[in-house]
Amino acid sequence: MWVRELELNDLRNVRSAGLELGPGLNVFVGCNAQGKTTLLEGVGLLARGRSFRTEDTRSLIRKGAVALRARGTAAADGRGTSLEVELGEAGRLLRVDGRTVPPREYHGRLEVVVYSTDRLRVIHGAMRDRRLYLDRGAAALWPTYRQVHREFERVLVQRNAALEARRRDLSAWTERFVEVGSRLRFRRAAYVARLGAALEHGYRPRGESYGIVMVPEHGALGEAGHRDALVRELEDSRTREQAASRTLVGPHRDAVALTVDGEEVSLHASSGQARSLLLALALATLSLYREERGDSAVALLDDLDSELDEERAALLCDEVAERGQALVTTAHRGWAESMADRGRIFRVTAGTFSLGVS
Repeated sequence: MWVRELELNDLRNVRSAGLELGPGLNVFVGCNAQGKTTLLEGVGLLARGRSFRTEDTRSLIRKGAVALRARGTAAADGRGTSLEVELGEAGRLLRVDGRTVPPREYHGRLEVVVYSTDRLRVIHGAMRDRRLYLDRGAAALWPTYRQVHREFERVLVQRNAALEARRRDLSAWTERFVEVGSRLRFRRAAYVARLGAALEHGYRPRGESYGIVMVPEHGALGEAGHRDALVRELEDSRTREQAASRTLVGPHRDAVALTVDGEEVSLHASSGQARSLLLALALATLSLYREERGDSAVALLDDLDSELDEERAALLCDEVAERGQALVTTAHRGWAESMADRGRIFRVTAGTFSLGVS
């Protein structure tokens, strides 16, 4: 799949822009704060209906405007689907081929994998950010995962309400929580195992080893094993949950360990190692998506040549773009010019985009 045409209106510093993208490599070059990352953000917005940079919707809308809109054509198997996201005072509107649809009908029509330093919160942020990273990747791989996750969130809300109000239906919601929670844990663990394998055999710029595991690691438990483990955790935390009036154990509280050479990255890694792990995660996610779906997600690679030297950045672009669409940003004009024979080059200036470097 790839984005064929893209239109952005009133997104950050972009008043109005329209681009025709290529199916392979697309490089965006310009000075800082001109709109390069905003362009990637717009494609991510089109795919997910939300920004990969912030949850503050208001900050996305250009100053003086009341709403933003991202619209584009997702091409796959020779067919094009019109996608549109509008964010404003009325909330979020999602459209497919001009028809307003709910999120469950919108998601899955375009998938992106992002490498951006804005995503370093996956490395250094709250554990929730790591779980969210996994859940989005797994949902892109297996549509049923999104359904299970959505049902788990619904059951969690109900169980927390039953705990807070001391309702008699707590046992019923606990039973449902165990059923759906163990299913989610089983599927998340399966995704982590495959992502970990892709990391092990993937990008390792300095010979370092990268890892990802759930904590506690339940090994090769089946769904029934996860169910038994969750039942035990709930029994052990019963008194604490009654005092707190909320659910204290389960998939929404599970930890995710990210490691460099066996050490937790947030505690021991340098900033360079953290960026390398983030890039390795993005490339492993791309590889896993291709392997499972037989198609490529769109790669959004922000300031790639700040992480790699120019030659290695070019080789990586070749590898990614050979298998699918890649949108890459850089502040280095010379490097962008050297990539001109590999794909399309766009110059970015004050929220405008023009084909060619000069």
